[in-house]
Amino acid sequence: MNMDRLLFRRPRLRLCGRPLQAVSAGSLLLLLVFFAVACGTGGDGQEDTLTLAAYTTPREVYSQALIPRFQEHWRETTGRNVVFRDSYAGSGAQSRAVVGGFEADVVALSLAPDVDRIARAGLITHDWRAEAFGGMISRSVVVIAVREGNPLQIRDWDDLSRPGLKILTPDPRTSGGAMWNICALYGAALRGKVKGVAGDDPEAAANFLRQVLRNVTVMDKGARESLTNFERGIGDVALTYENEVLVARRADRPMDYVIPTSTLLIENPIAMVDVYVDRHGTRQVTEAFLDFVRSTESQLIFADFGLRPVEPTAAAQVTDRYSTPEDLWTIEYLGGWDRVIETMFAPEGLYPRLSEELLTSNEG
Repeated sequence: MNMDRLLFRRPRLRLCGRPLQAVSAGSLLLLLVFFAVACGTGGDGQEDTLTLAAYTTPREVYSQALIPRFQEHWRETTGRNVVFRDSYAGSGAQSRAVVGGFEADVVALSLAPDVDRIARAGLITHDWRAEAFGGMISRSVVVIAVREGNPLQIRDWDDLSRPGLKILTPDPRTSGGAMWNICALYGAALRGKVKGVAGDDPEAAANFLRQVLRNVTVMDKGARESLTNFERGIGDVALTYENEVLVARRADRPMDYVIPTSTLLIENPIAMVDVYVDRHGTRQVTEAFLDFVRSTESQLIFADFGLRPVEPTAAAQVTDRYSTPEDLWTIEYLGGWDRVIETMFAPEGLYPRLSEELLTSNEG
């Protein structure tokens, strides 16, 4: 059986003889348990195994570039082969899967709270934020993907409230990208950067978000699925990471995008999962992989796939590839992720309230 790529299996009650934790109803049973993960590294003494759990967006940069290059690097420096078991799913779904028993050595996720969930479960025992670049591995910005030539003349956030516009964005319950999108819409309005919306007015910002959500027609599990549906002709625009559009262009798939006047800087974390690494005996190869993807060489590869580097030397070399938004801000403007989770995405937060309200009005 070829295990170079992770095989998906239905959730099981036990994995490698160890019981899995229960999955809450709120997670919609999105726990992904993968065959042969954490059942030992196998091998004949000349092979290492490293399991990577990533969100959907950077699939190409890891699978097509970084993993093959690290395999060459590891062979050259140690004389050993390293087999990757890499899987890609919505960031929130991956985080819950790791907590529930998917024994990933490394997680590369969309946003910090998904890594924090794993740390709170006791699986990440070091201070992952104290690592290089604050624990981040790449950056992007929230943009509006439009059809080639921008036939609907979408120029900024306010255009998304047009009656009848069909918008695609992923589901915040499973996708980190969706959470970035929601925060970008709300924060830009709150900053007074959305035409027709008063700044510093939470009620006005919430009303703008309500108007945009009313136009959302499809919510997929992850950012990649959402943009794939957009490419298939579904919807008029898609809220997404800038790099998703740049990856499509790299593959000669025509697509345009609009960077809004005010948008949110996306920062994507990476971390070693200590408990699983020690269980597998993979600390050496895991640490080497993390050092490798943080290097200038690897950060330039991230840039080739549309992601903005976090390593300063690489970032300085590719500044001409990216436009700088007029008003670029970070999640700290909304109080940081802990505050955002509480006020925006917790059961009594703004997004669930608006979703329920729109659902009720549609049913009526």
